[in-house]
Amino acid sequence: MILRATDRCDHSLEERPMCDVTSQAPHARLSRRTAIAAAVLGGTTAATASGGQAAAMPSRGKHGPSPEGCRTRLVLLGTAGGPPWYAGTARAGIASALVVGDRYYLIDAGHGVGQRLRAAELGAHDRPLSRLRAVFLTHLHSDHVIDLNNVLVEGVANGLEQVDRPVQIWGPGNRGAVPPLFGPPPAPPVTAPENPTPGTAETVGLLVRAFATDINDRSFDNRLPTPDRLYSGHDVPIPAELVDDPNGDPHPRMSPVKFYEDDRVRVSATLVQHAPVFPALAFRFDTDDGSVVFSGDTGPSENLIELAQGADILVHEVIDREWAEEGLFPAPRTPQQDAIVQHLLHAHTQVDQVGPIADAAGVPTLVLSHLVPGDWPEHKWRRAQHGYSGELIVGRDLDTFGVGRRARR
Repeated sequence: MILRATDRCDHSLEERPMCDVTSQAPHARLSRRTAIAAAVLGGTTAATASGGQAAAMPSRGKHGPSPEGCRTRLVLLGTAGGPPWYAGTARAGIASALVVGDRYYLIDAGHGVGQRLRAAELGAHDRPLSRLRAVFLTHLHSDHVIDLNNVLVEGVANGLEQVDRPVQIWGPGNRGAVPPLFGPPPAPPVTAPENPTPGTAETVGLLVRAFATDINDRSFDNRLPTPDRLYSGHDVPIPAELVDDPNGDPHPRMSPVKFYEDDRVRVSATLVQHAPVFPALAFRFDTDDGSVVFSGDTGPSENLIELAQGADILVHEVIDREWAEEGLFPAPRTPQQDAIVQHLLHAHTQVDQVGPIADAAGVPTLVLSHLVPGDWPEHKWRRAQHGYSGELIVGRDLDTFGVGRRARR
């Protein structure tokens, strides 16, 4: 059942009817474009040919009501997948926020996340990070973490200095080895061979070192707080036997692992299929109001289906096969080109696959995000409804969804 944002939400534990979804901005008219661009998606390099349509993202504050009265809310901050800066669209890089009362939790930190946080009005005035409690990274591909440095380093001037305790940053640990070579030799030189695959805790430490000049200047000259008072990096504790062979089984079967809890949320993780990236994670957030699951980047995953059982909203990535097969490398393809296409498709979930996944998980609302390509016409994504009996929503930047209970009348 969908309860619109204008309906009041109550949060007593006695009532279970959902105050689920959603406030979406009116959709502007889309315009066509055709372009060829270099793209690096899922670790695969390819040329992008897109005949899709695009529209500027609306501001939630100006278009449509927000779900007032719902204590727990999901906000899509950025919905574009992959590192390309898609022409003709204002979609920001992948990032979401789960808001619980007067705090929020950031899931991934793609390009533009700082400006999206400001537009979403999640923090105090002119201090968008003042109510941030924790950050969760599904994996360490650049499109998911590229603006983490902005959150951490520039955050000291944008509200991070006001948090009541250090913000915890959680994500996958050190892979332990470079992935196997894709395609024929020779192999490229290894970057940073002394530690070529740092995990989340190490990455946070390396960012501090990279920006030490700025941090020291501002702490000595302006007396701003130092990183140890503001944030700390942590690796999600996936059982060691599941991650000891990063080039073996790319998607070992497992049940969710609970690893974070405070007085607002309980967070669980599971491994998903995004080979050769490993570990790649999906997250489930349980609050007293309901549950939201984020797939991260993944192909179809039994682990994810188990994680999402009984959740209220599943936020799932999606890729369009037509774009990959006809846009990247139109037929006839060489064997090498076809291998690249198949490599890309297997690391992501195709439009015709995502609906049955959500149906198997039994979630009433499926929200598509991390759209690849980010400038594709919306009607192509709506094909994901096939095989799914619930409500499908094609995500847009700053869309807001309420998770809660209907007030007693």
